[in-house]
Amino acid sequence: MENWKFSELKYVRPDAEAIKARYTEAAQKVKEAKSADEIIALIKEGDEYDDQLQTMVTLVYVRNTLDTTDKFYEDEMEFINNTVPELMPYFLAFNDAVCESPFRAELEEKIGKQFFTSMDLQKKGFCEANIPLMQKEAALTTEYQKMMATCQIDFDGQILNLYGIQKYFEDDDREKRRAAVKAYSDFYHSCEPRLEEIWSELIEIRNEMGRNLGFENYIPLGYINQGRSDYGMEEVASFREQVRTELVPLCSKLYEAQRKRLGVDELMFWDEKKVFPDGNAQPAGDDDFMIEEARKMYHKISPETGEFIDFMIGHDLLDLKNKPNKAATGYMTSMPSLKAPFVFSVFNGTIGDMQVLSHELGHAFAGYMAMRNQEFSAYFSESTDIAEIHSMSMEQFAYPYAENFFGKDADKYRLAHLQEAITFVPFGVAVDEFQHICYANPQLTPKERTLEWKKLEEKYMPWRKYDKDDEFFNRGGMWYHKLHIFLYPFYYINYTLTTMGAMEFKKKDHENHEAAWEDYLRLCKCGGSMSYLETLRYANLAVPFEEGGVKRAMEYAKQVMLEQIGE
Repeated sequence: MENWKFSELKYVRPDAEAIKARYTEAAQKVKEAKSADEIIALIKEGDEYDDQLQTMVTLVYVRNTLDTTDKFYEDEMEFINNTVPELMPYFLAFNDAVCESPFRAELEEKIGKQFFTSMDLQKKGFCEANIPLMQKEAALTTEYQKMMATCQIDFDGQILNLYGIQKYFEDDDREKRRAAVKAYSDFYHSCEPRLEEIWSELIEIRNEMGRNLGFENYIPLGYINQGRSDYGMEEVASFREQVRTELVPLCSKLYEAQRKRLGVDELMFWDEKKVFPDGNAQPAGDDDFMIEEARKMYHKISPETGEFIDFMIGHDLLDLKNKPNKAATGYMTSMPSLKAPFVFSVFNGTIGDMQVLSHELGHAFAGYMAMRNQEFSAYFSESTDIAEIHSMSMEQFAYPYAENFFGKDADKYRLAHLQEAITFVPFGVAVDEFQHICYANPQLTPKERTLEWKKLEEKYMPWRKYDKDDEFFNRGGMWYHKLHIFLYPFYYINYTLTTMGAMEFKKKDHENHEAAWEDYLRLCKCGGSMSYLETLRYANLAVPFEEGGVKRAMEYAKQVMLEQIGE
């Protein structure tokens, strides 16, 4: 296929029985293999089959999120969610045959140890008793996502979704910002009874999954599912504490400077997105203008990014515009049989649109490069704690091109974006700690869990002040808006760990652009072929949770921001 378009791709429901038979036969062939090369050939043959299957799964997921009310893809998503867990024993049987091969040492030398580390983690994180629990989990997360996607908020004479209302958080009129935040809060408050039930059920289901594998609760399984093989809870807790001591005071200074700029007595939550009194940076054109400027930017950055963006646009692999019933999220996913990334988001006419064009396309570029530089499909995707370095660093590499997107407001964009990158980190570690608290203390009532979030806001975001009339956010209800808590357990800390890598790339780029870009390309090309710590070393990046890691990583960005606010 040469000139295909995403909309033209044909979906064929995977044949579960054929898949089971295929993997059973493949596992037997591995056991009967007479050499390592024979097994490698079987793995490559399996990769072609797996890539086709994964492409069909991706088609269903993307089309379901493009319109969560489309009955056909809603039903197909339910089929996939129920079928994939039932296929896991067959996938793992093939993996076991490879791992138990008498040629394993030779295979590790030829394929790489990470291939087997990943297989071992998959085995450690699965048991057949968890299949019905995985199916229940998928049904609950799908329900949550549909609730968010079909949100309708009556505001300012319009019916807005969750992305639409957030544009008003930056409005010049302070009272309108306040009203918009209250409308946003009221939506989640109206959903609270069902959201409490969904979250309680997810905690119960996931903790049962963990116990079925011999763990006390879900937390160790959550780490396994994130592919963490060379660090754990202790290192993450150490990192969170470094954020509290190093970044929370800096963020307080940044918000105090913002309060003075805005000329308000108190910086309220509805002021946090309003960075400049005369208005935040706004895109200099419509959605199509932004996409065309992104095309030009990626052609200027490097030959590799130019080839990449032409591929993405040429095959219609970007769906970024706001539409009714579109899922309230942003993501990059892949169709490996076509070596094609896909980027999904919802533009809303704010600087967030530029973040999409750099962040999600940073993910996509990394996937594009890995799929063309790695021999085995297992290495097309990196671990989640590495993946966000690609995206957040690309945001930094895009800074010199801000004038093309924002015109005279380019400096406003750069300051606001860097401030948000820094001030986000305390929120991100709070999300992580909240999940640890919930899974470790399942006896907490829904309201007690929400109170725990309130305590975490006081710990990591002491500057945050809500409207006195907003009872819901004041008692801790803000956590409900973070879909990662429901959909992607223990993922969110990755955004904060990888912010450190992105800030390192920012400093490297300032000192020597060519060397920084060379390290970035190395990072993208290596895909998932190494562990987390090995990948950091390969890309010449530091380990964020080592003592003093946060302070060192943020040193240059801190200097830039303090100069900007006159300190």
